[in-house]
Amino acid sequence: MLKGNAILGQSGDPTSVINSSLAGVIEAGSFSTNIREIYGMQYGIEGFMQEMMYDLGKQSPPVIRGLRSTPSSALGSSKYKVKDED
Repeated sequence: MLKGNAILGQSGDPTSVINSSLAGVIEAGSFSTNIREIYGMQYGIEGFMQEMMYDLGKQSPPVIRGLRSTPSSALGSSKYKVKDED
């Protein structure tokens, strides 16, 4: 089985649901034997293109649990449409 890193981004309208989903993915990924590191893209694909990423695996369990009831978008959202020249 392949092992590698996971990278997460948020897109769309910021809501507590988007953060709760982020928490669930981080928690599930931390138990996976196939995922080494979990990174988050600040401002979605725009952050990825500018190498603006957080090591989400370094966040404490209380911080991750807190995402479940936090409004807005913890990583920052983006509606940027990737262009051919990108």
